[in-house]
Amino acid sequence: MRVELNVPERVTEPRMWVKQQPVLAMVLRTGSIELGLRRSEMIRLTADAGEMSLIPNHLEKWVRNEDLHYLSIAISDAALTAASDGTSGEVELRRTDNLVDARLRALVEAVNAERIAGFPSGRLFLDSVEQALAVALVNGYAVRHRSVRTYRGGLGPARLRMIKELVHAKMEDELTLCEMAQSVELTTAYFARMFRKSTGETPHQFVLRNRIERAKEMLRAAEPRVLDVAVACGFKTQQHFARVFRRMCGACPTKYRQECLQYRATSAGKTFPHPMLFAGEL
Repeated sequence: MRVELNVPERVTEPRMWVKQQPVLAMVLRTGSIELGLRRSEMIRLTADAGEMSLIPNHLEKWVRNEDLHYLSIAISDAALTAASDGTSGEVELRRTDNLVDARLRALVEAVNAERIAGFPSGRLFLDSVEQALAVALVNGYAVRHRSVRTYRGGLGPARLRMIKELVHAKMEDELTLCEMAQSVELTTAYFARMFRKSTGETPHQFVLRNRIERAKEMLRAAEPRVLDVAVACGFKTQQHFARVFRRMCGACPTKYRQECLQYRATSAGKTFPHPMLFAGEL
């Protein structure tokens, strides 16, 4: 998946616009753009913020962007083929202007929020979103394809164990959806669906939860710096680590460490358990 921010160009002359991959575009700021199959037949279109379009592959048009800011997300042929269960031939999507689709919009907005933040969640997050986009596009906007099958069951215990071992072995490294699927010899689309069926989580959510659990273990000691904990658990920045940790644990990493160390100090030599163990009984 390729994510691009498109802004008005300084050059006022039209240019030929060629798209070799299907593109989902969302307008970020109300503006206008000129389009046409021929340079002599271009028309001006105005689009409002939030408006989306689905542009099929192999599109060629003349374009002059006057003042339109928009996000474009190119979906790979591999993701579309996997989403249609490996059907032979190219998956063809129909052009759709003024696209209204709540699921696609939520996914595009998630990608835009990730872009604004500087892509802190890494490749696995974008891979997972691309797979979700591909499935939604194949199901709702494909001209020809085989229906995406509904799978029963899930991954077996051996494969789940292999995935857990891979995640723990690569805790500090970038991990992709393709790499996780290949480790258990499955296609990315099949793996993603089977993994969620088995665990109730997406692969990205699973990896994130395991990273936070590792971080909590490290934070219970006084020695490692918070920055070192973030790096050791695969987070690109301390800020992103703190934001995810607070969302999942209800406190920032520093506060969590202080509470753990304070409890350890006050309960030294005593045998009663941590009061949080009884939180559900109060």
